[in-house]
Amino acid sequence: MERRALVTGASRGIGKAIAVALADTGFDVAIAARTVRPGERRDNSLTVHRVDDRPLPGSLTETAADIEQRGRRVLLLPLDLTDRSAVEAAGRRVLDEWGGADVVVHNGRYLGPGLMDVFFDTPLSAYEKFIEAHAIAPIVLTKLLLPGMLERGVGTIVTITSSSAYRIPPAPAGRGGWGHAYAVGKAAGHQLVPILHAEFASRGLRAFNVEPGFVATERNQIVSKDFGHDPVKGAPPSLIGTVVAWVVTSPEADSYRGQTISAQELARERGLTVPTG
Repeated sequence: MERRALVTGASRGIGKAIAVALADTGFDVAIAARTVRPGERRDNSLTVHRVDDRPLPGSLTETAADIEQRGRRVLLLPLDLTDRSAVEAAGRRVLDEWGGADVVVHNGRYLGPGLMDVFFDTPLSAYEKFIEAHAIAPIVLTKLLLPGMLERGVGTIVTITSSSAYRIPPAPAGRGGWGHAYAVGKAAGHQLVPILHAEFASRGLRAFNVEPGFVATERNQIVSKDFGHDPVKGAPPSLIGTVVAWVVTSPEADSYRGQTISAQELARERGLTVPTG
């Protein structure tokens, strides 16, 4: 029986690691992100005070190649999470071409001005984009793909959340902390899982928030030092991929349904390690 997953933000970092880990466990994977081909330039600015359009490592085509090397099907979905019509079109493609998904991982983020800006420097437009990407886009995709899960009586939804949704920053934005707009977006997205759990757990839905902690993604390797973070202290993205694959496939994960899982803590407790080879 074919198993199908959708992972947003899968061109690099945590999303790519999750997509590859799910392919390793036998899933065909639909992958969504803005960057389709290597070297594409995007506005990666995290503050209104500094323009950053350096191309980042990673792309959907590279992630797709890794999935296909594992003998799994892949569906590329070029997607900007702040474009609601594009989000809906991507969800409908999964329905039309694959008949739905058994697993949805809401990992993609909006990263832009406001993420590392202090309160008075944050434009109101930043709040709109963070909420659109972190809350509205997952709602649109879930409304499209959840009915099929409920009809089949089984399905899993994972949101890659952030402690910024509920934690006091250790410092102001740009000096080890994060911006209010980013926190608002992540807090809005954080609530999807507990609501879905309360309403649909009895119909076979498994829903989890996974908090990855600080991760040494390709982006963080390049920009984190500029904002008070040390990439050396980050976990490898592949560890988060291993954790999410375990959550999706292990019956033992049912004890965490509806909850927020600390990925790095769970990895230590369960002895989950970075795959080799």
